[in-house]
Order: sequence, then C-alpha cells, then structure tokens
Amino acid sequence: MQMACFITSTSSSPTLFNYNNYNIKLKLVKSIHLSRKRRQPFPLNLGIVLLSPSPPPPPPAIRRRSFLLRCTSSSLHSEMESIASEGVYPLHRSKTIHLVRHAQGIHNVAGEKDHSAYLSEQLFDAQLTPLGWQQVDNLRKHVHASGLHKRIELVVVSPLLRTMQTAVGAFGGEGGVDGINPLMTENAGKSNRPSISSLNCPPFIAMELCREHLIENEEDVLWTADTREKNEDVAGRGVKFIKWLLTREEKEIAVVTHSGFLYHTLAAYGHDCHPTLTKEMSKHFNNCELRSMVIVDRSMIGGTNTSKTDFPGKIPSGADVPSDAV
Repeated sequence: MQMACFITSTSSSPTLFNYNNYNIKLKLVKSIHLSRKRRQPFPLNLGIVLLSPSPPPPPPAIRRRSFLLRCTSSSLHSEMESIASEGVYPLHRSKTIHLVRHAQGIHNVAGEKDHSAYLSEQLFDAQLTPLGWQQVDNLRKHVHASGLHKRIELVVVSPLLRTMQTAVGAFGGEGGVDGINPLMTENAGKSNRPSISSLNCPPFIAMELCREHLIENEEDVLWTADTREKNEDVAGRGVKFIKWLLTREEKEIAVVTHSGFLYHTLAAYGHDCHPTLTKEMSKHFNNCELRSMVIVDRSMIGGTNTSKTDFPGKIPSGADVPSDAV
C-alpha cells in the first residue's frame, strides 16, 4: 500500500469498496412474508428471477414492498459506487505541487537526431538552448499571469544545470539587484543571459532525489556513460521524494526536474483512478511543461500538522442544542 497518493481524480472501480465487508448481499436477497389469511410464505423478487414451480402471484402489498426494496437496493449500490470513487481528506494533510520538466537542453537537440546521445558524457550536464530560454520566458509569464508566483512557498530543483536554469528563470526574482546575492550570475552556463536576483522569490533547494537516472555505489552517487539506473529504481526514488515533500511545512511547492523522473514517479501512482486519468498522469512531459497536482498524506508521514484554516467553534462556549430541536 502506498503511503501517499496523487489526487487528480478518483476511480469508479467497484474493487475499491468491498461490499462483503459490510454484509451487503447484492446477488440475491429473499424476504418471507406470512399472509394473515393463509400464513403461506411468499418469496420477494429483488431483481433476480426465482426458479420455483409456478408460485401464486403475491398480493398488491407484497408487490409494492418488492418494488421499494428493488429501488433501495439499486440506490444503495449507486451510492456505494459513488463513495468508492471519491475521497475526502483534511486540507492540512495535503499539498499542491507544481511539476515542471526543464526547458530544451542541448542534449535534447542531439538526442532527437541520435537517441544514444543521451548517454554522452559531454552532454551529461547540458545547458539550455536559446529556444529553451524562450520556453523559460513563456513559463515565467504564465507563472505570473496565473498568480502562482505569489502562492509558491518553495522551489525544489534537480542539481543539474538545465533544471537549475529553468527553475531560476521561471520562479526567480527580476534582474540582478546591487547588494542582493543573485540566484544566477550573468552568462551562467553559457546562457548569454543577465543575472537573476533572489529578491521577492521563494527559497530554492537542490535535491539529489529528484535527479535524472543515476547510478549508486557504496562511495558516492555517480554517472557513467554506459550504465544507468533502472526505471523501477527511479520510481522507487520518486516515491521517497514524494514522502519527503510530505514532511515539508510548505503547502504549495514547485518541483523542476526531468522527463524520466516525472514519468516513472507518476507511474507509481494513479492506479485507483479512472483509466482516462491514469493515462493523463502517465503522459510524458514536454520541455518546460507545468502540471499542478495534489498529494495527500494518508499515513501521517508529515506528523501532527495543524490546520491553518480550521476553526474549533464554541467561541464563546455555551450549551449545545440537540439536533432535533433545531
């Protein structure tokens, strides 16, 4: 069982709600009515044809009761399917995350011509292309036009050049300001771009957990040209990363990372969603694409966080009024 989940939608699959656990039988239900006059049992048909040797038709009262029970059974089944396909959680147990793939890098251009170029050591820490910087500028415009720049409390970024350039360009401050430490210096990574200030922007954290495919040994985390991390290991690292996000106190976080990491991490979630939503989550990200999602802490990974919006009521306190007296 996953300790955390993405909430983009939910599923209508009946396997999520085990009716048998609630002693509700939907296959066949029989009811016995003893007539006052004949004291004979009459089976009630709840939508299943009872194969009995020509029983006498039930009196009108029985037929009415049978109709009501059929309606109740159908309504109950519908309601339970609705419960199984939806989820309600406390707001303070959830976070909004804005997932971003880096803009176009020089390795993307080379990889489109020859896929083996993605394993090149020379392109290991690729910088953005001029087109990539145009993509960053357009993302920044969207972040400001949508008001995201006012809501995001933290930016988490993979420690590679292309992701850091994308993160700083999209979520950083304005141009360099005298006396303020820049997030990015002028012409960083051969960008031919001015410096970017750290003024009026959220804090940034570089995290190894959200890095592209890597290889680990006992001494350090290394990259090699011919050996890369297995996809299932990337997914496992992604799950750890989501759990780490749940331990943060920030409620709205931007994550700037890589296509492979996003794809395999999201593939670990969403299996309890409608197939359309599962497919939507499993799509590869375009360069500089942003998708907003919600993660829910269903297992108290984040500890005893308190709500900033809940109100306890009874202020001032007084006698409670019974509900039937209202």
